[in-house]
Amino acid sequence: MRAQILEGVKVLDLTRVIAGPLCTQVLADMGATVYKIERPGEGDDTRRMGPFLPDAPGGAPSNDSALYLAYNRGKQSITLDISTPEGSAIARELAARCDVVVENYKVGTLAKYGLDYATLREHKPGIVYCSLTGFGQDGPYAQRPAYDFILQGLAGVMSTCGHPEGAPGGEPMRTAIPITDIITGLYAAIAIMGALFHQRQTGVGQHVDASMLDASVAMNGHLALGYLMTGKPPPRVGNTNPIASPSEVFACADGRMILAAGNNAQFQAMCRVLDRPDLAQRPAFATNASRVANRGELREALAPLLSGRKRGDLLAAFEAANVPAGPINNMEQVFQDPQTLHRELALSLPHGRGPNAPSLRSPLCFSETPVQYRGVPMLGEHSGNVLKQELGMNDEKLATLRERGII
Repeated sequence: MRAQILEGVKVLDLTRVIAGPLCTQVLADMGATVYKIERPGEGDDTRRMGPFLPDAPGGAPSNDSALYLAYNRGKQSITLDISTPEGSAIARELAARCDVVVENYKVGTLAKYGLDYATLREHKPGIVYCSLTGFGQDGPYAQRPAYDFILQGLAGVMSTCGHPEGAPGGEPMRTAIPITDIITGLYAAIAIMGALFHQRQTGVGQHVDASMLDASVAMNGHLALGYLMTGKPPPRVGNTNPIASPSEVFACADGRMILAAGNNAQFQAMCRVLDRPDLAQRPAFATNASRVANRGELREALAPLLSGRKRGDLLAAFEAANVPAGPINNMEQVFQDPQTLHRELALSLPHGRGPNAPSLRSPLCFSETPVQYRGVPMLGEHSGNVLKQELGMNDEKLATLRERGII
């Protein structure tokens, strides 16, 4: 078995819900040993957000939810009550044996338990410590709790998603996936990799301040820069492309598809596929600029040509003519797609509850250091083994900690 990029790197994961767990899952996928700290008896909040794996025959009800499974692959679960003096002391001992600590508590909370960066750095100057928060370590919002939905609105993401103002259903829309959590978790993982690279070169650790607001505003990209250049907030345009036409969603006889003929050659080829080459000759549709200006008229001309035909037939014809087009798939169709099947994007991983658990293949594809998949842990599954191996605890000590509810 080939070595992985982060083999030998140990991570103490003090995060919950999505952004932090996704960050540490990325590190685990690259080979890091990740010790996920969870509350005794309860675990990560996402363990209570269904749907859930089936209960084991004769066993306790499952707390292995799709949300938990999605962001905690490859970790070792340790139940530990860090709010107790003994629990926080154990967490500090574990941190001293780790290269990275990742946490997503409100600013200042972990200082009460001696688990803040300043305290841990005194004992291990080379520690890489990442704090994921809603608004960063300082500023007027630093103490606020953070939620993906609220950040999507606050950071401007929702202002550009949804149907145009005045259109039916025209109001700001959030994304179905928690996109601000996800983008923050990915940026945090990138930052940790950079800090580890620096630490390996210099021996010096550092504090990584990962803010959901920072990541979410950055995600606006060219839309944000367009505003900074012009002073005009970008409007919502729904499923249309404001700089190309036709580039939007059309209904077919058996579903919906995206058609994106962005230049004149593609538009002319599209018209031939639809047996309407004359459309390309109309002055109103002769250039992309004129098609954008007459988008409504063009849509009225194209919609009936597409609505009576099967999506598969249209997609095949457009592909043969080099016209950009694609399906809008539901999840069932996604995992039946030939390319999805070829790339083996759906996984089945061992799980301590018995039956294998579904997972998604990591998009990290390395030629020399491939991801080696490990399952998602049950609550507290690794507490005893880790505390024995890392801290030398014996069975009697572990039993006492369990009786007192510390682990």
